[in-house]
Amino acid sequence: MKYGDPGLKTLYLLEILMERTDEAHPVSVSALIRILEEDYQIGINRTTVYSELRKLEDAGVDVVRKEAQPFGYYVGSREFELAELKLLVDAVQSSKFITQKKSAQLIRKLETLCSRDEAKQLSSQVTICNRSKTPNETIYYNVDRIHSAIFQNHQITYQYVEWTMDKKTVPRHGGSYYNVSPLHLIWDDENYYLIAYDEQTRMVRHYRVDKMRDLVIQEDTRSLQALEQEIDVGAFSRKTFGMYSGVDVKVQLQGTKKLAGVVLDRFGTDIWMHPLDEEHFSAAVTVTVSRQFFGWLTAIGKELRITGPEDVVEQYRQYLEEILRSMDAGKAPEAGKKKQR
Repeated sequence: MKYGDPGLKTLYLLEILMERTDEAHPVSVSALIRILEEDYQIGINRTTVYSELRKLEDAGVDVVRKEAQPFGYYVGSREFELAELKLLVDAVQSSKFITQKKSAQLIRKLETLCSRDEAKQLSSQVTICNRSKTPNETIYYNVDRIHSAIFQNHQITYQYVEWTMDKKTVPRHGGSYYNVSPLHLIWDDENYYLIAYDEQTRMVRHYRVDKMRDLVIQEDTRSLQALEQEIDVGAFSRKTFGMYSGVDVKVQLQGTKKLAGVVLDRFGTDIWMHPLDEEHFSAAVTVTVSRQFFGWLTAIGKELRITGPEDVVEQYRQYLEEILRSMDAGKAPEAGKKKQR
């Protein structure tokens, strides 16, 4: 904004009120006159200030006059309340897919939505411990392009990468490009995933957005087979652990009642569940049976177990036995060394 233009004094006054005032920090008319003169090179009298404040009120700005000490004017209601901005800052700070640089940029933009004094609270309120941040900023542009492709009804192509032992990313499948019809973007386990119809395999698959490289929107429209897919995104997310593929099975779980909340949080409140006795319950849930599901179950411990179907019980037993065998194999060299001594 060009300062020193008398025709813009209404906008100057609005900028001062938005940036420098809130309920705890009102500005008097005398202070407004001084700020306009010193910072905006605009000479103005008290009568004109009152007239300009009325113009802002007529335009819908919530200009509040505070009668108690400290006296003055401030902007009351804003587009975002301070509590809402704090929640947004929390989300930005704690999201591992947002880089440190981008986090700082986003928070600075959020600070412009409140007064300077309130902005100080935003910049200093959150400390995230042991939170890794991705160094990859391409995810923002990937998300934007995917949204555009879905809206425009176009297919996309990209390379899909994976990590190597030397902490570098390399393309899968020899660098060949995936060609998919994008269907949905979902947020799960602190990552963005794309649910898409793979045009080569003719199957619905999901992909980590931060692992996509060289994503391009194609001229080809999404295939009819893709558009015929009916996907309940909420159900898809609840039954899929860590977004790993597997076979969908209705599984019977049995656990102690104190774990009922854990099961409901994971699978939703519309699952079948009933008490077995005063201390135990049984539940039927549809899950994508995978090692990640077994890992989730193992982490909860012995108070929640699978009771059916038998083939899933057997898969889980084999999963646990494999872990025990690997632990025993790891101990074998040490045992040998002790015998040699």
